[in-house]
Parts: sequence; structure tokens; C-alpha cells
Amino acid sequence: MKNSKPLVAGIGELLWDVFPDRRKAGGAPINLVYHAARMGAKGCAISAVGNDDAGAELVRELEEKGICNFIEKVEYPTGNVIVELNADGSPVYTITEGVAWDYMPLTQRAIDLIREADAVCFGTLAQRSPVSHETINALLNYAPESAIRLFDINLRRHYYSRVLIEESLRKANVFKLNDEELATLRRMFDMGGSDDDVCRTFIEKYDLRYLVLTAGSVSSTIYSRDDTSVIPTPKITVEDTVGAGDSFSGAFVYSILTGKSLREAHKTAVDVAAFVCTQRGAWPSCPRILYFESK
Repeated sequence: MKNSKPLVAGIGELLWDVFPDRRKAGGAPINLVYHAARMGAKGCAISAVGNDDAGAELVRELEEKGICNFIEKVEYPTGNVIVELNADGSPVYTITEGVAWDYMPLTQRAIDLIREADAVCFGTLAQRSPVSHETINALLNYAPESAIRLFDINLRRHYYSRVLIEESLRKANVFKLNDEELATLRRMFDMGGSDDDVCRTFIEKYDLRYLVLTAGSVSSTIYSRDDTSVIPTPKITVEDTVGAGDSFSGAFVYSILTGKSLREAHKTAVDVAAFVCTQRGAWPSCPRILYFESK
């Protein structure tokens, strides 16, 4: 075991997922932190909220869930995303622009946190604005060489480019994407061959420890330099899939940090993500027994 309580930090969007009948706290990097913390990590969120009631409620939500608060207040409104669910539970997002997490400042306390982190998660969405892009890249420079630096590509609308993706891959040592995102990268990078060939190319080119490829209700595959784990997706009754991929990442990261094998970590990630799909929103009150049984 590397550390009995590893420190897992998420840098990026913190927002309200607004459903037709409710709203739930969310944001991909912070979703990952939530689930890592549920498993036993020290979870820390780095983001920004507005100086408004919605921001204050988000911070209270973090505190209630036991997530360390590295949230700055800025003079922009707290972020929200309108979520509509398809018949199969998959979400359609309308993402508000010009919000607080587009303007995350670089602070000394965030730098000090990242210097101690065992894992750091980031994506493309929070890098859509120059301010947060610069903050995220600056913070990643302070991460220890030994730390997991997980880049969850999380492609949304037009908020990405080949330049941004390549820059992020050079900062990362773990890359997570889904099958639709892989198809986008094939076109963007003009790559042929099988999915295995493409994933192996990314591992070699960017010197990755792991590449995580999810394929919805079919399966997921995790590649390392010398191994591959493939697990079929469990058959479940889906409530919604919001945050399921982030819960997968949080469970996987925690499991690797605490000494689990690739296969064991993958199985835990699959079990946790399947449970989240049966619940509403990205931060369900998962029973801790779920995590321990999955180990």
C-alpha cells in the first residue's frame, strides 16, 4: 500500500447539474474526487464559484461530503449545466459559458496542495477559457513525478482542439476516454488500425502508465504498457449515467494508489460505476459496503 489515505485532487469545473425536476452537484474532476473520498482517500476540489447563493450551497455540499475545499470566489456566476435525459438514461448537456470555473485563479494554497497530491485529475472542459487553462497547466507542473495525473478528455461541444488534447496528454500519465471520443480522435489524428492499435499508440507516444477506454453498456478496457484488462459492463436498470465515468475513474485511481492489481482496480471501478448508473445524479450516497465488497 502506497499510502493509507492517499490525497486525490480534482482541478476544474464545479457546478450544478440542473435536471427537469431537481439539481445535483457535479463537474467531472470533482465527481472523481467525491468517489475517491467515499473509498477512503483525502479528496480535494480545486475550482471557483460565484459570490452568490448557488456558490455557497456548492461549498456547503462539498463540506458535507467530506471533500476538502480549495474553492475560490470570483466575480462571475456559479456554473450550471442543464441536463436532459434520453430514454436510455444518457444525458444531453447544455453548458453555461462565462461562469466562475472559467476564471479559476492560481493560488499558493492550491500549489501547496498539488505538491502533496498522490493523484490529480483534469480534463478539457475547464480549459476552454484562457484563465482556467493557464491555472490548470501551472498547477500540473507542481505535481510530484510519482503522482497519477489523469486526463479525462471529456469532450463537450466545441470546447477542445487537437493542440489542447496533445498539450494535456503531455502533462498526463493516465488517459481516460470513451468509444465515441476514440472515434473523434481517430479522425482528428488521422489514425487507422484497430482500437487496440490506437490505444497502444497513445500509450507509447505519450509515455502513459494506463489508458482507460470505456464503451458504455458493452465493456471497458484498461491498458498498461505490458497488460490489458477487459471487463463486460454489468446488466443493470439505468436511472441515469451522469457521472458514471467519473465514479469509474475515482474508484480506479484509489484502487491503484492503495496497491491493487490492474484487474482488481478495474473490477472495483466497474462495480462502482454500475451502481452509480442505478442512482440519480453524480454524487449518490453510495453505501461504503459497496466499495469494500468491490475490493
